[in-house]
Amino acid sequence: MNMMPFDGVSADTVAQLRDTIRRFVLDKLVPLEGKVAREEKIPPEIVQAMRDLGLFGISIPEKYGGLGLSMTAEVQIIFEMGWTSPVFRSVFGTNVGIGSQGILMDGTPEQREKYLPRLASGELIGSFALTEPEAGSDARAVATFARRDGNSYVISGTKRYITNAPSADLFTLIAKTGETADGPVISAFLVEADTPGLQCGKPEHKMGQQGADVCDVVFDNCRVPLDSLLGGVEGQGFETVNKVLTRGRLHIAALCIGTAERLIHESVTYAVSRRQFGQRIGDFQLVQAMLADSRTEANAGRSMVLDAARRFDGKIATIVDGSTCKLFASEMVGRVADRAVQIFGGAGYIAEYGIERFYRDVRLFRLYEGTSEIQRLIIGRQMMRDAS
Repeated sequence: MNMMPFDGVSADTVAQLRDTIRRFVLDKLVPLEGKVAREEKIPPEIVQAMRDLGLFGISIPEKYGGLGLSMTAEVQIIFEMGWTSPVFRSVFGTNVGIGSQGILMDGTPEQREKYLPRLASGELIGSFALTEPEAGSDARAVATFARRDGNSYVISGTKRYITNAPSADLFTLIAKTGETADGPVISAFLVEADTPGLQCGKPEHKMGQQGADVCDVVFDNCRVPLDSLLGGVEGQGFETVNKVLTRGRLHIAALCIGTAERLIHESVTYAVSRRQFGQRIGDFQLVQAMLADSRTEANAGRSMVLDAARRFDGKIATIVDGSTCKLFASEMVGRVADRAVQIFGGAGYIAEYGIERFYRDVRLFRLYEGTSEIQRLIIGRQMMRDAS
């Protein structure tokens, strides 16, 4: 399939990268899935291999040291990463998406030059600090406040469930900088992890995706210079959030597709090898129906994501494109995982086979970067506005 090049990256080069990532996933990552889940830690040599492959910079332009892939190319790379535990993608996922794209889209030239090359190489780990104890999907409800004080901002507040926070070097922080008659002024800041007053809490023990750490991040009178304000302008934080999440939702949707395809592969393999009543369980029509439903939904999701990615590259994508893809793909992979457990039967409930781990892992896709309910509201409200 032809993919749109970006920054001089040819379709052939992207195809070679896709094949390299596929071999890396199958040869290096899949065999480690159980070990990483048990130990909740990804081996350092695997992280370094990801750096060497350029995975930390696939979305960052070449002039900043990245690979500069189009969105169409990026989602195909993430399809391949979906064939293994989502925790591996999380290692570089924030650098590719929410940890770098705010800087790329809305940062000043100086901010881009300072941070993007180091994010692209994996020298820095980026993180996106939006969610709070009382503010999740509603970015305008953040209580974290950044107060202007001379040549600095002083930031106070708590962020919750922040992905990669324990290992992050740089946070894109969303905070309130004032109030107007129209509501709060939401701004974005770039805050380095070693800034006095910034402290990460204890990593949370989660249902799934063990090894991808999340924790609270506390800002206690954390003083940052004026040039930490993203783009140098107050009040553009809400727009930054929307742009970053619209793009990120396509990335997550692609991950859901890849994971669904891995689960389908495992289900078919088991259905061929497992025998009951003197025949393969895959020869039973009800099992075939589950396989057929999963294959059909995964194919539909892949087509949706590729179409939306091309629209994104053509600069005609809207927030609805990201939301429809994220909604369908995240709900779809949950159904595929449930069918996989059913096809495996009792074995699907046993840790040794890994299906139960994927079942737990994919549940998060319906929550982060906007819940399914939020996606439905975004889509429905836009439909009503378009009809007015």
